[in-house]
Amino acid sequence: MEFSHEPVLLNEVIDGLDIKPDGTYIDGTCGGAGHSAAIAKKLKGGFLIGIDRDPDAVKIASKRLEPYDAVVAVGNFDEMTEIAAKYEVTSADGILLDLGVSSYQLDNPERGFSYHNDAPLDMRMSKSGLSAADVVNTYAEEELIRILREYGEERFAFRIAEGIVTAREVKPIETTGELAELVANAYPARFRKDKNPCRKTFQAIRMEVNGELGHVNAGIGAAFELLKPGGRLAVITFHSLEDRLVKRRFVSFTKGCTCPPDFPQCVCGKTAAGKLVSRKPITASSDEIAKNNRSRSAKLRVIEKL
Repeated sequence: MEFSHEPVLLNEVIDGLDIKPDGTYIDGTCGGAGHSAAIAKKLKGGFLIGIDRDPDAVKIASKRLEPYDAVVAVGNFDEMTEIAAKYEVTSADGILLDLGVSSYQLDNPERGFSYHNDAPLDMRMSKSGLSAADVVNTYAEEELIRILREYGEERFAFRIAEGIVTAREVKPIETTGELAELVANAYPARFRKDKNPCRKTFQAIRMEVNGELGHVNAGIGAAFELLKPGGRLAVITFHSLEDRLVKRRFVSFTKGCTCPPDFPQCVCGKTAAGKLVSRKPITASSDEIAKNNRSRSAKLRVIEKL
């Protein structure tokens, strides 16, 4: 299957990064190199490092970026400082994190991300380590409930977890189709009309398998630290949990004095480390949504290091 990934908010990302032709840039979630190639095309004397935890993505991105002054490495974006150092890069003019799951991963049944196909229950972006089948078949009921509530914001977490535990006592849950059926059966009929009832459960399990929020939190810190003064960090999110985390971290970078308000003057000496490029998140246009439905939930936030 071809590795395809339609880059969302492409023009907005390029504008937000304010690319310098001789600058150094890092795409921490390179995927199929959609954003990376657009960045690389604007470089003359500059350098691009692409990073992805998916070995399939790294192979494809490496091939697509061959014409440019760019390299692609296997790893997680929260390891970007160490990865960049291997290429003698100690600072960057711009960094991009696109936190969405690629179209290839969603549409390739063998990867086990989607509830639209019956496939092995996997969901590992790196193709190694803890799998969705491990989570579903070994986690205690209380842990399953926590994951569904925290990562999926699932109102029927208790019913779904109970159904999973009951089913796995008979036989292991091995496929996406089996899990999807369990979730659908746990949902009251009147709540199945608007959206597929499996969406939140699959999102929650995927986030647990890949440790997504932990990587995002650490990755934002690493990226901001790596930026040069005047450099920009652009982050695309696709659901509220990630967006709230990114917003909170960005706001923390813009905070100056932390002295109590009743102090007559500042004694902490702290100044803002960054400034928001746009106060509100940038979203896809109606034209883009019409062409690429997966862009409808995308939010882009950009911060500049002072």
